[in-house]
Parts: sequence; C-alpha cells; structure tokens
Amino acid sequence: MKTKQAKDFLVQQAGEQAAREKASLSDIEMKMMYFTESDASSCDNPAETNEEFEAEYDTEEYEAKISKLLHHAYDRLNTENPEAKRNWDQAIRTLRKGDHYLLVLWDIKPRGERPKGDSLRLLGTALLIVTGLIIAVFLAAKYNIDLDRYGRYLLGGFVGLLLLAMGTFRFLYRTAVTWLHQRTREDDEPS
Repeated sequence: MKTKQAKDFLVQQAGEQAAREKASLSDIEMKMMYFTESDASSCDNPAETNEEFEAEYDTEEYEAKISKLLHHAYDRLNTENPEAKRNWDQAIRTLRKGDHYLLVLWDIKPRGERPKGDSLRLLGTALLIVTGLIIAVFLAAKYNIDLDRYGRYLLGGFVGLLLLAMGTFRFLYRTAVTWLHQRTREDDEPS
C-alpha cells in the first residue's frame, strides 16, 4: 500500500464515520488529514492548506473531533468488517514510515472515553491485590510470622502499591522517555 492509498482509505473511513454520526466535515477539514511536509505526492500545497486551515479552525478542537471519528471508525470496522480493519492497520503501518499529520490525529486518544475493558481490568487488579493480601495474612498466621520484625518491609510494599495505584510509576516512566527522546533529538541535530 502506498502513502496516498493509505491516506485515501483512512480519510474515506473518517468521512463515512462522520456521516454516520451526523457530524459535518468541510473540504478543508478533509484536506487537512492529508497534510504532511515530507511527501508531496500525498499532499498538494501543504503551506497553503495549513494557512487556510488555521485561519478558519481551532486546531485543538479539530484534532479532538477527527481523533474521535477515526477511533469510532476503527471500532466499527473491527466489529463489522475484519478485512477493512486489516487494511486500516496496514495503512497506519505505511504512514508510520513517514511524518504525516494523520498519525498525530490517530495517536490522540479521544477525551472522555475510557478504553474498552478498562473497568474490567481495574476490577481484576483490585481482586488480584485483595487475593494477594489474603494469602499473605493466611501465610503469616500459618507460619507464625512476626509482623513486627517485617513491618518496615510491609510499609515499603504498601507505599509501593500506593504509588503504583496513583500512577506515579507511569508518570516517571513517561517523563524519562520524553527526556530521553529530547536528548536523542538534540544529539541527532547537526552542530
């Protein structure tokens, strides 16, 4: 699949989803999904397109709207048409080889929507933690483990679980990855 074909397919699916949701998509909104500065064959006059778009639209609102349409279209294809879903995945893989605005729109997660199965994962994690605590209490009682002796380890484990529950580790990981990417870009730039 070529870049233009990939974009045509994804834009067509977003347009179809907009029609299903009775959302309007103007010509410039459709044209903006093709935007890239690195591939002239898939985007005619990128500078003009961008200027025209920015004069009429709020970028943040547009990105949220298109991201929502793209994700809803993907979910629809996933349930209705497995072959089209494979085409979607192929189109995304094709675009990942370059620098395309459509990927930015796809990578944004729609606001206010929880991923499917999120509540189930949360319940499963809670049950796993409770089961682990019950097993720990049972083993402590069975083998007569002195909790005063191991109290500092229990406190450390509890603090670790609390930090994990609050998402601290994810935050630290994302911060480290962002910092490393910035360092890599700085190192890659010519002096």
